[in-house]
Formats: sequence, C-alpha cells, structure tokens
Amino acid sequence: MQNDWKILITDYAWSSIEPERQVLAEIGAELIAAETGDEPELLTFAPTMDGILTCWKPVREPVIAAAEKCQIIGRLGIGLDNIDVDAATEHGIVVTNVPAYCIDEVSDHAMGLLLACARKISRFNRATRNGIWEQNIGPEMYRLRGKTLGVVGFGRIARSIVPKAKGFGLTVNICSPRTDPALIQQHGAQKVSFPELLATSDFITIHTPLTPETRYMFSYTEFRAMKPTAYLINTARGGIVDTTALTAALRDGEIAGAGLDVLETEPPEQNEELLTLDSAVVTPHAAFISEESILDLEVTAATYVVEVLTGKLPETVVNPSVLEQPNLRAKSLVK
Repeated sequence: MQNDWKILITDYAWSSIEPERQVLAEIGAELIAAETGDEPELLTFAPTMDGILTCWKPVREPVIAAAEKCQIIGRLGIGLDNIDVDAATEHGIVVTNVPAYCIDEVSDHAMGLLLACARKISRFNRATRNGIWEQNIGPEMYRLRGKTLGVVGFGRIARSIVPKAKGFGLTVNICSPRTDPALIQQHGAQKVSFPELLATSDFITIHTPLTPETRYMFSYTEFRAMKPTAYLINTARGGIVDTTALTAALRDGEIAGAGLDVLETEPPEQNEELLTLDSAVVTPHAAFISEESILDLEVTAATYVVEVLTGKLPETVVNPSVLEQPNLRAKSLVK
C-alpha cells in the first residue's frame, strides 16, 4: 500500500482536524494544514499534493493547474462556489462535497432566525440590556399561524424545513422551477412562481446554491415586490442577496426585516451599515454547526479522499463526467 500520500487542508472552521487526520492515517496519508489558505500559499503546496480538502478558501484554476498529482478536491461542506469545478474537471480531478450533513442544523437555524425576526427577540434583548423595558418597539407583531413561508429551492435543507414550518401553522410555498409540483405536494407544500412567492410570502427563506443564475437573485426589484411586513431569511450564500439593496430596503421600510447567517463579505467590514440596523438579525455563518454535524462532515469528507485514492467511487462525485475522461487522475476508479 502506498504510504506517502499528502493531503492539503486549506482551512477549517472547527477546533481540531484530528478526525480527518485519523481517517487519512488509515491508508498512510499525511494531512497538511495550510496556515493562511490564501492562493500564494496554496500554490507552494499544490505540486506535491495528492488531494485537497477545503472549507471556505477558494481553490481556483491556478492552484488546480499547479496540483499536478491531485486526484480529488473535497469540499468540507455542501456549496461549491469556492471551487472551480470546471477547471478541476478539465484537469481530470474528482470533486466531492458532503450534501447530507447539517440538514437539521441549518433548517433549525433558519426557523430560529424567522422566530427571532417575527417575535422581535433580538430587538427586545438589546433594548432590555440597555435598560429599556418596553414592548412597543419596532414593527407590529403578528401571529405566525396562518402566515405564508416562501422557500427558494427544494434540496435536502428546504425539504427539512417544511414540517418544521408547518408545525408553527405556516403555509409553505416552494419556488423551485425544475422540481415536479407533485413531489412538492407530497411534502405538504405548493409550488409557486418566483413573482408569486415574492408577492404572497410573509417570510422568505433561501435554500439554493450560489450560481451565476442566483447571484443577486434578491435585489432592488425583488424587495419592492415583497410585502412591507415580510422578512427575508438567508442561511444559504451571501451573494444571493444584494447587500446594498437589502440595506436600503430595510432602512426605507420596504420590508420589515431580515435574518442572515451569511453575508456577501465574511467577516463584514466594521462600518457595514447593515449591522447597525435593528431590523437585521445577523449570525456569523454558524447555521451548520453542532458537535454531531461537524464530526459527520470531517469524517465523511476525509473518507471520500480515502476512497478515491484507494480506487473506490465516493457517493457524491459532483463532476461525474470526469470519470469518462482519458485524463482522469484516479485511474483506479475506472473498472
């Protein structure tokens, strides 16, 4: 068995990478942690790496081109917007992600942000801590039961949120153009168009990937189309929402508020106006976190690396066309 494989981890959002290290050690692979994860550093490591694991740091074409031995780039997460998948495919590299982790965590967090907005929990907390014992601050509050939740996307997390929202008495509408309406109905929701979702929703929660098509999906026009009493919830990707437009919509009262776990720039600039608005509830890209979900993520992502290096096909290859290419690096995957 080969015992000199080297795997680079560009960055991670947890305290220890020992679970990854233990999984990789089973095949004698060494895990090397980058210090900054910035592209110049990654370029120095890339030529000798057999695999790359990345959380949030970008792995773009220059790094991929320099990684002449690399067989797999594994995303420590679900979204793929920080990996140049096309470049990886062109160079014969398998790309994986972990789409089945943190489903409960993110859907719970989305509901938590919804409740924090609807019940003004963060606003009341700030006021109380500042010596203000007052119920009549901020916008009027309305009963949740009977209101409408619009969900953008219908992946695992979006499906998970449906029963949770219905448990609070919310009617759930789904905007997912490629999804069969019958499948949505089987989950207790209704399919609607994007304009209808904007016009009818009391809350909108985003659960779609960041792609060229979804970038700035919510901007000036969309906020003007929403109810002035509506709230936007985003636990997906910050780039789906135009921050400047959202800030203006909140400042001008075009919508009632927003609950955000993700921002266009993370961490935000210290003078970010959005963070000064009482109508915005912001958490630090933490929706995915639980002790259980992080361990699942670490072990699964590292296991996919082991599988590729040892000739086993991982469950989630996001660029399956690479398996048919003559330049596939992981030749043992082809039987």
